[in-house]
Amino acid sequence: MSLETTLRLSEILLALVMLQQTAEHLRDAADRWIYLPRAVLCLVLLAGWSSGPVIWALWALGVVILHRFDGAYNGGSDKMTFLILTCFGAYHLAPTPFWQELAISYLAVQLVLSYFVSGCIKIINPEWRSGRALQDVFRFSAYPVSEELRRWADHPRVLFLMSWGVMGFEVLMPLALLHPLFLAGLLLVAATFHFANACLFGLNRFFWIWISAYPALFWFQARIFG
Repeated sequence: MSLETTLRLSEILLALVMLQQTAEHLRDAADRWIYLPRAVLCLVLLAGWSSGPVIWALWALGVVILHRFDGAYNGGSDKMTFLILTCFGAYHLAPTPFWQELAISYLAVQLVLSYFVSGCIKIINPEWRSGRALQDVFRFSAYPVSEELRRWADHPRVLFLMSWGVMGFEVLMPLALLHPLFLAGLLLVAATFHFANACLFGLNRFFWIWISAYPALFWFQARIFG
């Protein structure tokens, strides 16, 4: 997959993701002045018109939104959105193909680190290694989960295996770069993990925004290790 194809595919996914995020705010008249222009820009990006200026316009609106909510109000998913916009914007400003490749490579490396660092933090935590951390997630979660879902906290052996499954795929992510099939397999596991979080805890934004960055990782693997 060429760098241009990678970028275009990611831009389409990003536009769809940001449209979904934007739709949540269009009913609120107080924020419509920010999100209506954002929706229009996403549609223009989806159509493939003037991608460079549109990306930077979305980036600028992102800064306005950060000011409006005093930071990334949706945590990691907003940060990933901003990272992707910044890397794509840098690509369109890059003076040579080398710098274009560097911009997309930076996104790919950050994507790998987002999993690897998270896995390392978990694996040095004795509560994650024992499965207790996941028990607490299910038992005391602040998310609006059902009582039936909270009963998973009563199955420590299952949660022990789930804990090590999560930590395992996260810390192995850098090794996935060594082979495209291994990368595809681990990203499928990662996407399933995000999908489960979306279904169980309503963290739907993480699922879509992380997937929109996956094409960059496939390109990076082929470019560096292929």
